[in-house]
Amino acid sequence: MRLNDIKAKIKRKFRRSGSTVVLSTYAKNILDRQFDVSTINTVWVTDLTYIWTKEGGAYLAVVLDLYSRRVVGWAVDKQQSSKLTMKALMRAIWKRRPGKELIVHSDRESQYASFEYQQLLSDNGFVASMNRQGNCRDNAVVESFFHTLKMEHVYWCHYQARSEAAANLFDYSELFYNSCKRHSYLGFKNPAEYERMRKVS
Repeated sequence: MRLNDIKAKIKRKFRRSGSTVVLSTYAKNILDRQFDVSTINTVWVTDLTYIWTKEGGAYLAVVLDLYSRRVVGWAVDKQQSSKLTMKALMRAIWKRRPGKELIVHSDRESQYASFEYQQLLSDNGFVASMNRQGNCRDNAVVESFFHTLKMEHVYWCHYQARSEAAANLFDYSELFYNSCKRHSYLGFKNPAEYERMRKVS
């Protein structure tokens, strides 16, 4: 091969591309599985999941208020990017207007560890908290929400397009889950009812 100037082709190693800058260190697990919260807008938990459509994959990002398990922010996109997670968080901020020192807990995925996402938390005075490595149970409340969403709803739907999935998931979150679905944790009240009753009392 050397005499005939022949060189072997070597497959290049896969490298992730994209403009998102990921932090070299992760936030501590401040939440530490303390899922019982006594005050509204003090701890939010967030994550994303994959939703299948005939048009192609879609990703759903949600933000839950740990106090009432209410969906306070959500977003759907064809890519799992920091823009998706930021959109869900900004929707929650616009809707709830929380104060500073709010704890926002997530896993360690690049969409949450990105500079842009962490800067959004910092700009609003929020405190970042993240799962420990390999511990999905550190974010068990959101994992439970996704399980319920898929078992009770998504697996029974056959979405033709991402836009259809987005509209349908909005209806499920706002019109059913927040306003109708009863939770044993909330004394068999739905999240909206639970917040109203606790506010009055």
